[in-house]
Amino acid sequence: MIARDAEAYQPPAPGSGLASVLPGALAALGVDDLPEGVAPATWSLEPTRRVVVVLADGLGARQLERRSGHARTLRTLATPQGAEDFACGFPSTTASSLTSLGTGHLPGGHGIVGWQTNYRGRLFSHLAWKDGPDPHTHQPLPTLLQHATRRDISMTSVSQPTFSGSGLTRASLRGGGFVGAGDHDERTSGVLQTLMQAGRRGRALVYAYWDEIDKAGHVHGPDSLEWGEAVEVFDTWLAGLLARLPSGTTVLVTADHGMIEAPHDLRRDIALEPVLDEGVALLAGEPRAPQAWCRPGALDDVVATWREELGESAIVLTREEAVEAGWFGPVREGYASRIGEVVVAMLGHATLLDSRLLRPEVLRLRGHHGSITDAETAIPLLVATT
Repeated sequence: MIARDAEAYQPPAPGSGLASVLPGALAALGVDDLPEGVAPATWSLEPTRRVVVVLADGLGARQLERRSGHARTLRTLATPQGAEDFACGFPSTTASSLTSLGTGHLPGGHGIVGWQTNYRGRLFSHLAWKDGPDPHTHQPLPTLLQHATRRDISMTSVSQPTFSGSGLTRASLRGGGFVGAGDHDERTSGVLQTLMQAGRRGRALVYAYWDEIDKAGHVHGPDSLEWGEAVEVFDTWLAGLLARLPSGTTVLVTADHGMIEAPHDLRRDIALEPVLDEGVALLAGEPRAPQAWCRPGALDDVVATWREELGESAIVLTREEAVEAGWFGPVREGYASRIGEVVVAMLGHATLLDSRLLRPEVLRLRGHHGSITDAETAIPLLVATT
């Protein structure tokens, strides 16, 4: 039986949400088959020979609506019919979302179930991927980037140079070429050169990643002046790119998650609250969507205590309740153990963390994401054709 609170969230349906972006792009390029288990997009684009997918990290749909004055170009773009109420999955965080984008599966299917997890009894970050598992065995599903190259499409990722060959890149976005582009001009050049190399007759798919909006939101908060300025810089760059792209190119703009302001006075820190720390062996996940592993025999007590202590500021589920409710989507055999024994979705603007395990830079952050709220899961899907 599913806990009543578990019904508060449903992940994107097959063929919708972030996992449908590359299937939709491939369909526009004439690819009529997808890897096993990947649903075709329920929305469609006009046929084309060139698609550029731009993912702006942290560009949540609700934040963008509030700050549309900083987005002169973005606010003129349309949403494909059938792609309204677009969203990422749970947890609404970069590592999980980028892997959903790359594979076409929700986190339960690809196994990257959060920013941090329990790997052999210690805290492991999917972003840093330090001393972790082999990315190809940890996430063995074929990516849609690989599928594109096998269908004779010139596939290239344009992203920060440091992400070339990183653990997360190899797990979630392996396949095709990679162009390291640190500044804005390099990103534009990387996209344009990739399309030129495909030639007039060749089909091309470019994935371009933009990370500055997320950084501004984390450090200053998504309601800050700095967040609006970061969106304006991205919007100006996008306008310049659209002006230089070859005629007939389709551009899709999306994001991996939204964000909320998380005041420090609403933080719950198990390092400072013994009642919340009792029975907890390891706290992973993210401050807005923590996942706990418990000491032997302590699970029931931890769940009961957290439900009482956190009250209406959180939904507290057992692993089994979260899986049965479908929060992670269908969970592949053997992947349930990657999910915490206790799964929490923070509501309002509260966070729950263990300050003993996090770097000071993380503890200073003002913006967070990861939970099930509309502010964190709603993302844009915007299309432009040159």
